[in-house]
Amino acid sequence: QVQLVESGGGLVQPGGSLRLSCAASAITLDYYAIGWFRQAPGKEREGVSCISSSDDNTYYLDSVKGRFTISRHNAKNTVYLQMNSLKPEDTAVYYCAAGTSCSDTYYPHDFWGQGTQVTVSS
Repeated sequence: QVQLVESGGGLVQPGGSLRLSCAASAITLDYYAIGWFRQAPGKEREGVSCISSSDDNTYYLDSVKGRFTISRHNAKNTVYLQMNSLKPEDTAVYYCAAGTSCSDTYYPHDFWGQGTQVTVSS
């Protein structure tokens, strides 16, 4: 059974950093496109970043460009989302998802994790 598990969320002050991890079992993440999504209270889920499977191209939501970085660690079967210069509006539950492809207009969403809370507040 495919399982994605996010970790690394927490409470951080504005301007701080967090690194989210998405670890997988039963699938090899290197073969999949991986996306990070977030959902804030009262808002729709939105795609934040994704990394393609074939050539590791990366895509970002405009509001996080230059602050967030998605990357893979194939030996650990893990995908990371490094989040710097965090803002209160980044507060949300963050989810990772795996699927077949990734582009600036399409994020993978075949398999989902349970989410991890990120709260940016002073």
